[in-house]
Amino acid sequence: MSEKLKKSLEDGPHKLLKSIEGNWKGITRVWFEPGKLADESECRGTIRSVLNNMFALHEYSGSLEGKPIEGIAIYGCSLADNTLQSAWIDSFHNGTNIMFSTNKNETSPFSVLASYGGEPAWGWRTKIELENPDRLIITMYNIAPGGADEKAVEVIYDRIK
Repeated sequence: MSEKLKKSLEDGPHKLLKSIEGNWKGITRVWFEPGKLADESECRGTIRSVLNNMFALHEYSGSLEGKPIEGIAIYGCSLADNTLQSAWIDSFHNGTNIMFSTNKNETSPFSVLASYGGEPAWGWRTKIELENPDRLIITMYNIAPGGADEKAVEVIYDRIK
């Protein structure tokens, strides 16, 4: 293990990634229009460190409008250029696409940004906050071209002990 990774596990982004390991259950809320809750359902997730604590692998399942969904995300931080990163796939939002998101590691909490669609492109921000050791909040925002972040998905997880 490199010295940079050891330090990041002590007080950097890898410390957060390591701290969110575990089994989780909670509620997922979805908005298709700003301010109009479209769906709320139970969800479960498992997050584990992979590749010697370099990344966190998040596997989850739930439902949307009564139909099952599942997804996988990989979260990490490139210590070479101090860039937060994620790759996300799911059975509802992405089709056969992988959404790659990045952001300079200058903010807390973990927050990454991607773009999708045509011209002009829309934005998609994913934010991960460990509210306390047993509560994890993952919020995803849709960003219209030239617009502000609008909450699209919110997962509020409680740790299963």
